[in-house]
Amino acid sequence: MVDTQQNTLSRDAAAAANRRYLTVWRWHFYAGIFVAPFLMLLAATGLAMLLLANISGREGERLEITPQAAVQPLSVQAESARASLHSETASVVQYIAPRADNMVAVFRVNDGGKAVMAAVDPYTAQVVKTYPRNQDWYHLMDEIHSDMLIGTFGDYLLETAASLTILLIVSGLYLWWAKQGDLSAAKKLRNMLFPVWGSGRNAWRCVHSMLGTWLSLVLLTFCLSGIAWAGIWGGKMVQAWSQFPAGKWGVAPNPESDAATHGKLLNDGKTKEVPWVLELTPMPQSGTTLGENGIAPGEPITLETVDRYAREIGFRGRYQLNLPQGETGVWTLSQDSMSYDANSPTIDRTVHIDQYSGKLLADIRYDDYNWFGKFMAVSIALHMGTLGWWSVAANVLFCLAVIAMCASGFVMWWKRRPAHAVGLTPPAQKTKLPPFWAMAAPLLLIATVFPTAVAAILLVWVLDTLVLARVPALAKWFK
Repeated sequence: MVDTQQNTLSRDAAAAANRRYLTVWRWHFYAGIFVAPFLMLLAATGLAMLLLANISGREGERLEITPQAAVQPLSVQAESARASLHSETASVVQYIAPRADNMVAVFRVNDGGKAVMAAVDPYTAQVVKTYPRNQDWYHLMDEIHSDMLIGTFGDYLLETAASLTILLIVSGLYLWWAKQGDLSAAKKLRNMLFPVWGSGRNAWRCVHSMLGTWLSLVLLTFCLSGIAWAGIWGGKMVQAWSQFPAGKWGVAPNPESDAATHGKLLNDGKTKEVPWVLELTPMPQSGTTLGENGIAPGEPITLETVDRYAREIGFRGRYQLNLPQGETGVWTLSQDSMSYDANSPTIDRTVHIDQYSGKLLADIRYDDYNWFGKFMAVSIALHMGTLGWWSVAANVLFCLAVIAMCASGFVMWWKRRPAHAVGLTPPAQKTKLPPFWAMAAPLLLIATVFPTAVAAILLVWVLDTLVLARVPALAKWFK
């Protein structure tokens, strides 16, 4: 009698565990059907950007030239770049120092609403190539990666997909852990990382689950760093309270919406050129009494003297020099891994110089960032593969693995579908499953941190309650 009761309890417990598993599996399935195409798109465009940045350069700066004994004055190089537009109204607004002795210098030349990049041989001051700014393959991939070429709505879709990916990671790890049965925690973990391969759909499940386990931490980091730059969670929430305190150089720390921020003045188009933590920070202005020890008093403030000063204060190799724009504009020197200037985020540095007095108005380094700014600097370097060739190789493998993980999920779904089935055929189709609040509560709690994820979950709930429940044809397709 006791054995019978124990067997009954054991069967009931197993049945309850199976229902919980099927509930989470169904959640994972629906989220995955939505998220997977976007993840594959992000992985493919990210891979393309990674390769293009290391072959031709984001700004076309990897063109090679023959090194010579002497370099032409920077003003001569700049004038050569300006003259290449054959326009009296053209003006040089940015200089990007050569990445190496055998590579070109790059100048950005504006003429009205047109921006052109001119690659110049620093030894001869001859223009090697000119090309429209932000209109090459790298920037096309970047725009698709940012908003799929459909603007704000595309940005929100990708932010939603990245936010739901975080829930997919949590639910996927639960499913793979639960699938290991009653093994010890150590054996479960070993089997999750190194599964025993089967055949057919089981082999595809092993591919999907193993890749998901191995990629989970990196994918989580990439999602967080990506949505921190997205329009809602990033732009409206975390970036606003993580900005660098401009009060350090006498600018009000809470700028109005029309303030001249780093992002507005230095970013161009959808490509980000300013470290994340500085985007919303107001720029200092020239013509004030602020500043300290900069270019020596009495020395003319020209492209050459500013470049020389940059080298004197520690800028090495490739860095970017933005010329003052307008009466209150400043000279800006910057070097960061996000812009492919160097292979370490800890070298991040942005310097502002008064265009009239030559005084140093601000010198912002990685050590000055707050904790989230440092997290973003490091995670973006990981995200973009700018930490050296090992990170390029690792990111190539990561992107391919994400595509394989998503593709294997679709293959598993297709193999599980009954012959001649109609619709999505979710797991445990037509089976009424109880809510699993022990798992639903933490997932919803995580979702509340990301507004677009909450909006997506609420939208699905409304559609399920008001539409699918009342239209049998749709319910048959989706449920």
